Amino acid sequence: MNLPINPPFLPMLARSVSGIPRRKGMYYEPKWDGFRCLLFRDGHEIELGSRNSRPLNRYFPELLAAARENLPEQCVMDGEIVVGRGDRLDFEALQLRIHPAVSRINLLASEMPATFVAFDLLALEDADLRKVPYKERRLRLQGVLAGARPPIHLTPVTTDPAIAEQWFHQFEGAGLDGLVAKPADLPYVPDKRLMFKVKHERTADCVVAGFRWHRSGGVVGSLLLGLRDGKGHLQHVGVSASFSVERRRELLNELRPYRMEDTSSHPWAEWAEWTESSRLPAVGNRWNAGKDMSWVPLRPELVCEVAYDHLEGSRFRHVAQFRRWRTDRDPASCTYEQLKEPCSYDLAAILGG
Repeated sequence: MNLPINPPFLPMLARSVSGIPRRKGMYYEPKWDGFRCLLFRDGHEIELGSRNSRPLNRYFPELLAAARENLPEQCVMDGEIVVGRGDRLDFEALQLRIHPAVSRINLLASEMPATFVAFDLLALEDADLRKVPYKERRLRLQGVLAGARPPIHLTPVTTDPAIAEQWFHQFEGAGLDGLVAKPADLPYVPDKRLMFKVKHERTADCVVAGFRWHRSGGVVGSLLLGLRDGKGHLQHVGVSASFSVERRRELLNELRPYRMEDTSSHPWAEWAEWTESSRLPAVGNRWNAGKDMSWVPLRPELVCEVAYDHLEGSRFRHVAQFRRWRTDRDPASCTYEQLKEPCSYDLAAILGG
């Protein structure tokens, strides 16, 4: 490729804030829940790069064809790859697109096609736009995508904080993640957290049924969280992992009395006999096949309160944040019924601008 910006290239990032920034000159847009993607086009040559600069081309052939039909001959865009099912985003379906078999990839591309939602323009023809203020980059992006057709979309944007707050609450019903706020004069700086993101946060009481070791060894890395479904099965719903070094040591002592020598009675002991729809902790990592996903079973008697942003299917979409132990809570009462679901909202209405 011979572009002003060439891969590999790291995207600009956002830092979490507790509320919607309301300063003058701020632009607000939805926070899409998918795979961050930098799209490079130089004539017929196109590259889709993940947030960590891993190539995504082979997994989304329909987006390569759409980029050739809809985008300028030479450009670099920042955006998100998402999959919509019905009236909302489906991150689980998106994850299924990362598959080693070409035949399976082609089948999924037709059954659950992906969409590229663009939200920034980094280069156009021979112009490097990284130092251009965001306000101007947005205007240029609108221009180049004015005639674009699905599955290429331009993310909506507003400068009105009241509308942004309305989006924050309504768009969650379509599976979106929250809001991103960008100052009008913001340049594009790779790998720096210069944007702001506001995400939904709720709390749930979960059973702690196991833990994984930290990669450094000798201390707790993450807690494995469970909730009971309608049949009383303890489903693995996610992990809590953000702890200080000191807290990881403390957790090891706190969990020691619950470690199981005989795991035959553990609710996840016979995971291989469960159905594919069940949520289990001993599964591989789709992005890192060599990652150690082994875990230490615990008697499912401990309950902790965690903060989470939203569910994806029957699982927490992101790592949950540990809040406190709930020694007053019966583990049998930790069910999915306590979780709040947002009112539905039509994804097509958002993509339609």
